[in-house]
Amino acid sequence: MNAFGSSVYLTSCAVTMLAVAGMLIADTRGAKSARGVLKAIAVAGFLGASLSGGFPASAVRLITFVALVLCGLGDLLLIPSGAARVFVLGLVAFLLGHVGFFAAFLAEGVSFPVTSLALLAMAFPVFLALRWLLPHVKPSMKLPVLLYITVISLMVASAVGSVARGGSPLGLVAAIAFFLSDFSVARERFVRDTLINKLWGTPLYFGAQLVFAAWMVR
Repeated sequence: MNAFGSSVYLTSCAVTMLAVAGMLIADTRGAKSARGVLKAIAVAGFLGASLSGGFPASAVRLITFVALVLCGLGDLLLIPSGAARVFVLGLVAFLLGHVGFFAAFLAEGVSFPVTSLALLAMAFPVFLALRWLLPHVKPSMKLPVLLYITVISLMVASAVGSVARGGSPLGLVAAIAFFLSDFSVARERFVRDTLINKLWGTPLYFGAQLVFAAWMVR
């Protein structure tokens, strides 16, 4: 990346981080409208960071960019609160985003034995997470939640496989952060809606998107 691209990336990161800080302040004050505006700005920031290296030319970069756009769409769909259908659409957008990141790792190249071992290692923690979460989920949402957790687990496992094949560890850092941030959303939506969910989940999520952008333009 040249000096101009680096400046664009750093500026975009600053925009996202300042917007996230503003979102957390808005959360403490219950300012939902302000939070929605700041969330849209944060999305624009990480998408700007992903384009700091120019238009995606390689397959890996293009797939990653599409995944980031889908996550941004999911963010925008989740701005309205309390709308079940909109939440499902947002969930679908994020699900497709995870599929996109999974595809990007595959396109870069993964060690399938290591990916399989990583998925096996994740099985017990994921089982514990589902045991905690599913009793709080409505029957109509249990299958989508199971599908979602399966896909994000595959995404993380493929990130491990990518590093084993010589890929940048930035992708693994982003994948793990994204994976963990999803549990703050799940806790807020299905278990208990408290400020603490946003205080740790929001920075972790947007940080993950910025790291994915760095992985993309590295």
